[in-house]
Amino acid sequence: MLAPETPSTDVRVLIVDDTTCCRQTVCELLERRGYEVAGEAAGVDAALRMAESIQPDAALLDVHLPDGNGFELAERLTRSHPGMAVLLTSADFDEHFYARADASGARGFVPKSQLAQVKLERFWPGNGRR
Repeated sequence: MLAPETPSTDVRVLIVDDTTCCRQTVCELLERRGYEVAGEAAGVDAALRMAESIQPDAALLDVHLPDGNGFELAERLTRSHPGMAVLLTSADFDEHFYARADASGARGFVPKSQLAQVKLERFWPGNGRR
């Protein structure tokens, strides 16, 4: 079940996942929580281009991407956009993902199965633009 609707925030989010149905589900979840989905990408290269053009406040990255992985993408995004709040996710994971997310510069890792329950404000401040 999706989390209840919450007041609107000014946080603009880039969603990066190679699976269309996952992107659609995450879009709906974020929009119900008051986040603005600023863009969607299916891979690393598209995400890097989109991040440059739309300058999102936050990014939700799948770990497994067809042209790279979310950990490397997180490192590149946080290096080139230090104010961007990056959160990693995956349907399959192991305990090492938490440490790898931290090492990548991301603000954390949340399994996809827990995205609807987790308080995203822990990772993405609600104060909007940098």
